Parts: sequence; C-alpha cells; structure tokens
Amino acid sequence: MDRAPGPSVRLRLTLSYAGFLMLAGALLLAAVWLFLLRYVPERALIVPSGTPIRYDVFPVRSNLLRVFAPRAAGVLAFLLVFGLVGGWFLAGRMLAPLTRVTEATRKAANGSLSHRIRLPGRRDEFRELADAFDTMLARLDAHVAEQRRFAANASHELRTPLAISKALLDVARTDPERDTAELLDRLHAVNARAIDLTEALLLIGRAEQRTFEREDVDLSLLAEEATETLLPLAEKHGISLETSGEFAPTTGSEALLLQLTINLVHNAIVHNMPGQGRVWVRTAVLPDAVTLTVVNTGERLSPELTATLTEPFRRGTERVHSDHAGAGLGLAIVRTIAHAHDGTLTLAPRPSGGLRITVELPVSGAG
Repeated sequence: MDRAPGPSVRLRLTLSYAGFLMLAGALLLAAVWLFLLRYVPERALIVPSGTPIRYDVFPVRSNLLRVFAPRAAGVLAFLLVFGLVGGWFLAGRMLAPLTRVTEATRKAANGSLSHRIRLPGRRDEFRELADAFDTMLARLDAHVAEQRRFAANASHELRTPLAISKALLDVARTDPERDTAELLDRLHAVNARAIDLTEALLLIGRAEQRTFEREDVDLSLLAEEATETLLPLAEKHGISLETSGEFAPTTGSEALLLQLTINLVHNAIVHNMPGQGRVWVRTAVLPDAVTLTVVNTGERLSPELTATLTEPFRRGTERVHSDHAGAGLGLAIVRTIAHAHDGTLTLAPRPSGGLRITVELPVSGAG
C-alpha cells in the first residue's frame, strides 16, 4: 500500500516529550504566580511616623516580576532544548526493538523466512511482539517447507500414472496384436488411481482452507456409518469390526468428518493381519472434548516409523500390501481434517502390534 510520507514516530514522540516538559514548566510557573506572587504587595509599604523602623525588606510585585520573568523564560527555553534532545534520545532507545521487528518483517516479505528477531531482555510489550513474530515466522517457514515437499511429492505421484499410461499406449502402438482387453483393464486401473489421488489432493486443499460450513455432528453415528460402509472390505480380508461408544457431539463438516472416520477404519483394515485381524472403533466424551479412537492389530511398528505416517505420500515400507498400497494420503487427510476442526491426531504403536489412533475434537454444546 502506497502512503504519503509523514513524520516519524520518533519525531512525534520527541515533540510529545518536549511539549510535556513545556506544559509542566508552564504549570509550575502558574502555580508560583497563583500561590506566591499574587500575595506580594504592588506598592512599597509606607511606615507611619512614630513607628519603630525595622530594617526588613518589603519586596514589590513589579520588581519581583522584572527579576523573575527573564529567568522563567530561560528555564522554559532550557526545558524546550532539554525535552527535544532528551526526547529524541529516549524515543530512539524505546523504538530500537521496533526497528528490529520492522527489519525482520521486510526480510520476511522478501522471502527470508529463516530470519528470527530473538530480542534479548526481560518481557515487555515489544519483546512479546518480537516473540509472537518469531513464532509466526517459524510456523510459516515450516508450513511453506511442508507445502513445497507436498507439491514435489504430488507432482511425482501424478506423473507416475501418466507415465504408465503413456508406456502402455506406446506398447499397444508398437504391438497391434496385443490383447486389447488387458490393456484397457490396466489403463482403467491406472486412471482410477490418478482420479483417487486428485480427489484426495482436492480434499486436503478444501480442508486446509476451512471453506466448509459447520454443523452439529455426532461422531458415534459417523463411526457406525463408516464401519457399515467398510464391512464388505473387512469381511473380504477376514477382519472383525467392533464399534462402541457414546454420543459424541462436535461441530464441523459432516462430510469431512465422515471421510476422516472412513480413512481411519480403512487404514485399520488394510494394514492388519489378514484372516485373524481385529479393529475396534470407539467414541468417548471428555470434559471439553470428544474422541474417536481406532485400534487395530497388525505388525509391530517402531515409534520412529509411526511418527512419519501422517506425512503426505508416506506409506511405510513395512506396511505396504501389494493390492492396497494406496497413494499415501489417507492419514495425511485425517490430520488435515482434524486440524481444520481445531482438533488433534495422535498415533501410538501397540506393544503387541498394530496402531492406536485417536482424534480429539472440541465438544459441541448441543445435547
């Protein structure tokens, strides 16, 4: 935004300091006049004859004013100079932290998000501002870095099905006698994977922008709907599903929260022990939050691997199955939706194998 140039804050503070000193001096002189000089007689005191003469001094108001006025003017002039010089110095000292904040802001505007103010000293308003700005820069830097990684990974993931499709078409062009049905089936699978990946990316973008409308939602109903939807998949893999819990009211997008629940249950089914695995889906109400917990059996996972499972396109080599590798966005979508609803996502490996995933959301006043 272009603005017309104006006086600096330091100059205005300097003039304010000097003006305050001048006002205080004028009030002091007024107090001297009001409470002292007004009681001094205007004329010389006449002593009647016969009165014993005392050699006391009886000042006259006009003489006092003639002597006092130049000195008062000199004091006011000194206060003016002292206020300007001292005010300029004090204003510079007081605004020095603000100058560092301004420099950091300009560097951030030019793309340098790694710069930090790190203002020393005890806590005050300027240091609170500097600390808040450093925190904002750190979060922004991390967010930008994550977005860059996400964009790079998304480009790679989207390029893969396109490259596969091109290779299949090239093979079909050079080999006209190749089985067309097999080619169409493979192209359909590759195209379906690309569509699923694109829809997942759009879902993440929608959740991050928080453009959805909020309404009252019961997580227990969403858990039941998700398990009913994925029951055929669970039966196909020989996984038993168990849903329990109480009425868990929250506020948000029912569609996004349903997608969150489906992703969690789907992840628990496909990354399990085929033929003998189990999945538990529970909801609970805390004093100021509601929780959705999905627990599954499966392979033992290290804490280091578990901490990376919510990163976009992170599949985990120990957990990939040939028919359900996915795009690596399931838990990333869950984390994005949870954060968009002011919630948290916690992953913890089970000692006997599998994962315990808990989503905590603010409790709604409804119900």
